[in-house]
Amino acid sequence: MNVPPSGPLSVSPSGALSGADLGRIDAQLAATDLMLERNYPGDDGTRQPVHTVYVPADRFTPGFAEGWGAQALAVAEAHGGLERLGTLLGQDPELAAAVASRVAAKLGSEPIEDLRLDFEDGYGDRGDDAEDADAVAAAAAVAAAVADGSAPPFIGIRFKCFEAPTRARGLRTLDLFVSGLAAAGELPEGLVLTLPKVTTVAQVQAMDYAVSRLEEVHSLPAGRLRFEVQVETPQLILGPDGTSPVAQLPHAVPGRISALHYGTYDYSASLQISAEYQSMEHPVADYAKEVMQLAVAGTGIRLSDGSTNVIPVGDGVQDAWRLHGRLVRRSLERGYYQGWDLHPAQLPSRFAATYAFYRQGLPAAAARLRNYVERTEGGVMDEPATARALAAFVLRGIQCGAAGAEEVRGLTGLGLPQLTVLAHPRLAQPAASHNH
Repeated sequence: MNVPPSGPLSVSPSGALSGADLGRIDAQLAATDLMLERNYPGDDGTRQPVHTVYVPADRFTPGFAEGWGAQALAVAEAHGGLERLGTLLGQDPELAAAVASRVAAKLGSEPIEDLRLDFEDGYGDRGDDAEDADAVAAAAAVAAAVADGSAPPFIGIRFKCFEAPTRARGLRTLDLFVSGLAAAGELPEGLVLTLPKVTTVAQVQAMDYAVSRLEEVHSLPAGRLRFEVQVETPQLILGPDGTSPVAQLPHAVPGRISALHYGTYDYSASLQISAEYQSMEHPVADYAKEVMQLAVAGTGIRLSDGSTNVIPVGDGVQDAWRLHGRLVRRSLERGYYQGWDLHPAQLPSRFAATYAFYRQGLPAAAARLRNYVERTEGGVMDEPATARALAAFVLRGIQCGAAGAEEVRGLTGLGLPQLTVLAHPRLAQPAASHNH
């Protein structure tokens, strides 16, 4: 009878798969590897604005943002000050004080992070001569604001949609604006173009062609003109063949789309939601935004929630602030880090709610990050994916002004470069490859 050895086996295991087998699998997955690298590059780590302000295109002047900041501060002071606003939004006194000082500084230095000069719903049909003139004037005003430092860090236009009745007009406005900026010199670093009321993949492909031609004509680098897509129609969420066109967009024009923006009121109206119940938190809105979120996961395309048309004016200022602050917080908790603001009086509640979100979450996120980096055991055992999310959260808080880089360094032991690479590991890959 054979008796098995009592001690551990000394024979080293040998693998069964050969180098030829690995080569065959590599060849089989080459197309997958290429698709993942091309279509799912992840977030690039650059700053994302916390909001977008829309204004009729002909109302913009180089002093526009500063004017909105002054109006926002005046409204806040007229209703008890920014600390009072914080308490309205549910902040304890210590948090309200910390947030208020930062919001005051923000409204004085950078009240608008992203501004869109609107040639669509906020502008209307004024005839071709008027819109031509306003498109040319808008380009000149934006170029002047960028040159004198008064422009928001992100700025651009929303032109009319590519449905047949407005297609030629929208394209001409886009052309005149971009051509005007190109003639004035280098394009603004934070230039943003917004394509509204998209219903099909073909419309986005047409936009890709249009901006490609503008790049060629103006000798711009390929891919320089990226654009946002507004999700305002149910046809983009569920197409006539039962598929989701919005999920196809990142792959139909890889690298060209910068963001998807949810359009609260057009989308709700398209689904026959009564005006009284149209809202960013209606179930139809949540469903559309969840589909959008799935569609762009890993692609590097950002997301923006919509707006509320309940404006803090007259006797309803405090109620409107409470509503807006709650909706901003709700979006942030659901992974939508940007939204629309329609009025100067919405800026205080936008920044107060945003800053409170980051400051409330900072201590726990910082402690978990420090434990992860230092390999210290804590109450939560975080995996690399969670560490990336924690770092991205902290980084967003710094970028919007909710927290300072030195404050975060003191809590986490990490500087901005370390945080950025931890949040977006792919940013370190080119350097690592170069070193090898």
